Amino acid sequence: MKMLRGWRLPVVTACAAGLVPLMSAPGAAFAQVPAAAAPAASDPLPIDMLYALPSIAGTSPEAYVWSPDGKEVAFVWNDKGLRFRDLWVYSTVTGEKRRLTDEAAKLPADNWRQGIAQVEWLPGGRLAYVLGGRLYTVGADGASTPIADAHRHVHDLRRSPDGRYLAFVDGGPTDPSGHMYNPGGGLWVIDLAARGPVVARQVAAGGDRINVDRYRWAADGRSIAFVEMDSSAVRLYDLHYQLDDEERMERMTRPFPGDPTPKYRLGVVTVADGATRWMDRANPFDPIWNFGLSSNGRALFANTSDFLLKHHAVLVYDVASGKGQSFYSHHDPDRSDQNWQVEWAPGDKGLVILTDVDGYSQLYLQGRAGEKPRRLTTGKWDIASFTVDAAHGRLYFIANESHVADRQFYRVPVGGGKVERLSSGAGTHQPVYAPDFSRAADRFSNDNAPPELYLADLRRVAEPTRVTRSPLPAFDQQQWATVRYITFPSHVDGAPLVARLTLPRNYDPAKRYPLIVGSVYRDAVRNQWGGRTAHPTWGLDQTLAARGYMLLNVNIRGSWGQGRAHSQGLDAYGSLDVEDLESGVRHLVAQGMADPKRVGIWGSSYGGLMTLMSLYRKPDLYAVGIAGAPATNVWHAEPEQMRVMGEPTGADFPGRYEQQSPLYHTKGLKAPLMIIHGTKDRIVLYADTQAMMQRLIKDGKTFELVALPGSDHSWDTQSQDYTLFSFNKMVEFFDRYLTPGQ
Repeated sequence: MKMLRGWRLPVVTACAAGLVPLMSAPGAAFAQVPAAAAPAASDPLPIDMLYALPSIAGTSPEAYVWSPDGKEVAFVWNDKGLRFRDLWVYSTVTGEKRRLTDEAAKLPADNWRQGIAQVEWLPGGRLAYVLGGRLYTVGADGASTPIADAHRHVHDLRRSPDGRYLAFVDGGPTDPSGHMYNPGGGLWVIDLAARGPVVARQVAAGGDRINVDRYRWAADGRSIAFVEMDSSAVRLYDLHYQLDDEERMERMTRPFPGDPTPKYRLGVVTVADGATRWMDRANPFDPIWNFGLSSNGRALFANTSDFLLKHHAVLVYDVASGKGQSFYSHHDPDRSDQNWQVEWAPGDKGLVILTDVDGYSQLYLQGRAGEKPRRLTTGKWDIASFTVDAAHGRLYFIANESHVADRQFYRVPVGGGKVERLSSGAGTHQPVYAPDFSRAADRFSNDNAPPELYLADLRRVAEPTRVTRSPLPAFDQQQWATVRYITFPSHVDGAPLVARLTLPRNYDPAKRYPLIVGSVYRDAVRNQWGGRTAHPTWGLDQTLAARGYMLLNVNIRGSWGQGRAHSQGLDAYGSLDVEDLESGVRHLVAQGMADPKRVGIWGSSYGGLMTLMSLYRKPDLYAVGIAGAPATNVWHAEPEQMRVMGEPTGADFPGRYEQQSPLYHTKGLKAPLMIIHGTKDRIVLYADTQAMMQRLIKDGKTFELVALPGSDHSWDTQSQDYTLFSFNKMVEFFDRYLTPGQ
């Protein structure tokens, strides 16, 4: 492994007894939290202060994109710590950063909208952006103009590689889960070279529960490959709930295990005339993980598999005929998760394939159909994704070679050879490359520093340029929690496990502390601000640590980053994943760090399932638990979960599903339990929580319910009121039973 000279490697420092070395905060090239005097012990970093607006941790820069000439970067951000993000542009020539829109100024400070969502560059230095589902353009003068005004649900905005067209999807699912009932979303293009009024032309139609799911431009901008998702045969579900003194109902598509799932068609449309050619697919229910047209637009690869992921296949289609040929295939009867990516090699000389067939997710080059792929990278670490630099014959990739919790970026020649590490500073790097790959716009954060945008010069040794400064001045005056990474063996099979450990304020190695395991989930060990960012629990974690709690996140089986055996090591929910959590507790107790009588656990969704199973099956291990939006009955899970649960057939069904469902294990509860659930949850049905409550009552168990009216699955992001209410309830509940400070 070669590192670009002059860039800093992470520093290793000594740690307390029983801990592996701590990965340092980044060097001067990245934001490091300055040392600050500790607040008085009576200042516990209260929830209300941490989640107030403007945010003390600032607002993260998002949606960063390079101009075609590579001289400017556009991004959305708020420099005052408010939620609403405006459009900004940074010049690599002058070093000037300027805000182009000022929509946030029109809204109250406690506005909960997140502002501009997507950005694309247009000819002449103008920019297109999406705000509230509508499409706008703005020039250097900051004057915004709505365009294609008839379209009110615009998303997936992309300019063609030649700069002539702007494409977008209008309509379709507006919920990230994609499970809302919808009238269909079609694909539209705007000819940016046309004179006169801006006109959007539909090139791929939607329909009743039929929409364009994804699309990719051809390199010459003449055609677009796209995936059409057809949910017309999927079960419709009516969701009833109360909000604002009204009874409401939403209809959504919601399949359950064993139900029909969406069908997928793969097509290529010619932009000039709208003619579409459909590719032949043996099974329309098979997922398509990614796809791409060759540089001449004549061939199309499809990276696909069967629904349960057991058979990975890459097909290459002749676009003119729609006929496909098997290019690569691999069968794995034990697989339950995927991390596959495929792209054309430079000059269309074969395909680059990301797969873990040899134990870890690495890059391979396959020149022709049926050939054995040639390995390009090697190591006991995983690659998350990659980008092809066709002009220079190089591959850029993101991997955790430096540490399980890290995400650094690297490059390697397409033909193989020395790997260069291009990023510095332990943490999570999220690069977007300039068109000529001379620079990278990199959003970086770690356990000590909130996300900021940097520009890295990839042509020479130089310190990255910091573009944003997000936290408020008060951020540097707080004593934030210390995070370490530990390793320990599984108490079941000895497998090595890694965990993220947040230490209590003024940690004393001679004391035992109350321990909270969570929030529990897969892929929960990450060196970035807030750890796992699916929920905004960074402030909750900081409050708990300041009050004297130790927090533990375990990279459970089924998680990415420790090789194939680890990521594919879970074959049933509430089994080995729950045991891995117990292994972490046992380790900290054995090290003299955690008080065995004061151990709590919490998690949401799948994490809620693990919380309940831990309480029900490990009644003497945990003293208290909080389950948010808990998946209590896997019969009502999404069909994709059958990749772990198994199909609802066979001699072991329904017993197999009952074994994985907390609903059937309520008799094991001994510890105090709090359940938090939104009544409009589309992913985990609130009715399932009600069914489990009925069983708990019948079994003579006590529990507390925090019901959030009209809240969706992400119950802690619905509104500031709900965030403050639910997190304060959690702190009070843990304090009541774990008595920190003793």
